[in-house]
Amino acid sequence: MLSRLTRLQAVTVCALPVVALIATALFAPLPFSVAQPGSTADVLGTFKGKEVITVSGRPVRHTSGQLRMVTIMATGPEARVSLGDVVDGWFATDRAVMPRDAVYGGGDVRQIEQHNAEQMKQSQDAATRAAQKYLGMSDRDLKVKLQLADVGGPSAGLLFTLGIIDKVRGAGGGADLTGGRTIAGTGTIDADGTVGAVGGVSLKTQAARRDGATVFLVPRAECGEAGSELPKGLRLVPVTDLKGTVNALTALREGKDSSVPSC
Repeated sequence: MLSRLTRLQAVTVCALPVVALIATALFAPLPFSVAQPGSTADVLGTFKGKEVITVSGRPVRHTSGQLRMVTIMATGPEARVSLGDVVDGWFATDRAVMPRDAVYGGGDVRQIEQHNAEQMKQSQDAATRAAQKYLGMSDRDLKVKLQLADVGGPSAGLLFTLGIIDKVRGAGGGADLTGGRTIAGTGTIDADGTVGAVGGVSLKTQAARRDGATVFLVPRAECGEAGSELPKGLRLVPVTDLKGTVNALTALREGKDSSVPSC
């Protein structure tokens, strides 16, 4: 004959599956990536011991100030991200939780790395063409080699273009585009000079300020995201195309702050 369970025993028996489910949810891998501010690199200088921009066919100017491209660092496509990681990252200001497919798309690690490398190459080609068009030069007049070890994706396009222009012509009259400041930014660029959005901007602003930037060039479409966790001491300058970006930098250098757009 079976004895009747006590109230405490019944509650315990019923609670065990719930506890097991919670434990499974806490530690089971989830299809998310956790991102945080990554490294930055001055495109006017060197990165990991190599010149980022190498120009031939034209004399290269000595520049002051910095133009820093910025990155985010995300957990890898095969990393285990648990519910605890997601909850922790959701409430942190220096991390962001994103669907893994939104960060890496489909494919295995090798395919993802190849895709990122292809995007970087396309970005470099577009940046070179945009700079040549702005300067009124061609491949015969201006040859450019761009390299940024272990960094993929298209988001350095705008900064590459500005770096080429600053090394070749600057702002005219011997002045630098930066005005001696440390300026950071992000954005894709097309050969015609159009600046595009990239994502992860709120994390990139934190990386930029950490590494000394006081001005951040942001695609206008991403002003809202960039301002959501904006570090103190960092000024946002929204941009939509190369010409407008150079004009904004010129106004900043000349102290004409009222003519500089803001988010």
